[in-house]
Amino acid sequence: MLLTGILICCAIAGLTLFLMPAKSSEPNKLNETCQNVSLFFSVLILGLALFLTINFDPTLFQGQASLSLKPESLLSSLPSLTQYSESFLLGPKLTLKLAVDGLSLSMILLMAILLPFVILASSKTAEDKDPRQYFACLFLLTAAVMGVFMAQDLLSFFIFWELELLPMYLLIAKWGGDKRLAAANKFLLYTFLGGGLILIGLLMLYWLSGAQSLEFAKISTLLSSRSATLLTIAPLLNVAFWLFVAGFCIKLPSIPVHTWLPEAHVEAPTPVSMLLAGILLKMGAYGLMRFAPLFFGEQLLAFAPILAVLGAVNILGAAVFALVQSDLKRVIAYSSISHMGFVLLGLASLSEAGFMGAIFQMFSHGLISAGLFMFVGTIYERTHTREIAQFGGLAQKMPVLFFFFLGLAMANIGLPALSGFIGESLVFYGVFSPNTLLAASGGDLVRLSTLLSVIGVVLSAAYMLWLGRRVFYGELSLVSKQCLDLGRGESFVLGSLLGGSLLLGFFPGLLSWLLQGYTAQSFLSLLSLRF
Repeated sequence: MLLTGILICCAIAGLTLFLMPAKSSEPNKLNETCQNVSLFFSVLILGLALFLTINFDPTLFQGQASLSLKPESLLSSLPSLTQYSESFLLGPKLTLKLAVDGLSLSMILLMAILLPFVILASSKTAEDKDPRQYFACLFLLTAAVMGVFMAQDLLSFFIFWELELLPMYLLIAKWGGDKRLAAANKFLLYTFLGGGLILIGLLMLYWLSGAQSLEFAKISTLLSSRSATLLTIAPLLNVAFWLFVAGFCIKLPSIPVHTWLPEAHVEAPTPVSMLLAGILLKMGAYGLMRFAPLFFGEQLLAFAPILAVLGAVNILGAAVFALVQSDLKRVIAYSSISHMGFVLLGLASLSEAGFMGAIFQMFSHGLISAGLFMFVGTIYERTHTREIAQFGGLAQKMPVLFFFFLGLAMANIGLPALSGFIGESLVFYGVFSPNTLLAASGGDLVRLSTLLSVIGVVLSAAYMLWLGRRVFYGELSLVSKQCLDLGRGESFVLGSLLGGSLLLGFFPGLLSWLLQGYTAQSFLSLLSLRF
């Protein structure tokens, strides 16, 4: 019941916050109370996620802590509703299933780790507007994201995927900056389009498999057997594959469907930007890592070079865009787009090391990007500007922030002993190590794309060092003179996120052991298709 326990905690927290009295004799008291309640539930959710992790067996291929729910069993006492459900398209064969494997558990753990830090960073975000709704939206968002990672059937996956749109839209549209409505609308339109493409792909999977169930495992098995006997299925599976790739790449996001993300980041409040970069982008990456090896093995083998090209374009293009930005948040936003390109490269490597590197990059980037957006938020809170040209000499006034920025910048660049280095190195190793699958699937183009992506790594060092020089070095500007150094709460959040990157950099096995079963199963299933 650990999975349902996490979702129930999110629901209880959201309901408790929403039903709290709206008025208080002290204006700041309500905000403080909401934050304390939220922090309690977030720590409880983290405890459940850690307990789930401790009891996880990474050597097993199948999902663990599984829960299946058949809606018709709930309707059995209501004959009229039972009759209606039986006349529905899927009838009584509908089963909703939740479970975790190494891939999904790593993302659940990342969400659970980030949530308390996001709540701590929200101390002043909702003071002037209803803090009850703000923190309730955070928990609704958490429930939706957790559900995406837990879902083991098509219907549950799509419901949770779409449910995430509502709280994120509200968090940007109500608590964002001056142009928040335009940014929120753009976010909604792009991601709703991606959801539509994914829905068409889900319906095609169900139809092509001929399954009487929506469970991932059953559809995957039937697709493999039918595609081996019916040649007419292959072209339609190609269409479904690219529908999923397009839908997930919008969320990733991938160039050229990335333009919603910088706008959303600029207008979103700092804690929401931390969640957006830390975990919501990982939903697109998770979808690719989950669906491609499971349902589209043949298509992944055939189109791996194209995915590698898309990854290289992301890494290089977004890095160049980051170099020419004048807004602090835009630099970090384009940096996030660039680093998500390594997920596409890892998937295109068709290797265990590459798959593990892609997932490691997802987890690592979640910690680093959240820390970098927290860095931007602390500066904006003091100066009310994000224009890089207005800063200078800030290290003289904020030496503690300077220390944390250097650590996070080095992690973002991918220096050894930091988590960013582990993810990128595993991806490179997976691409260039001897690999019969890659050799048979256009390995030269994948390796060429990866070589070009190294330029993006160099550019990431360029824009992060350029950013640090402009903000922290030189003469003390008028804007920088009014800044005070970090408080204890801000130092705790930034120090914890940097500490997490250091911990994974020195002990990558803390995460990689979770992924053994998933990466081995994915690689072996692809190997069985080709040889």
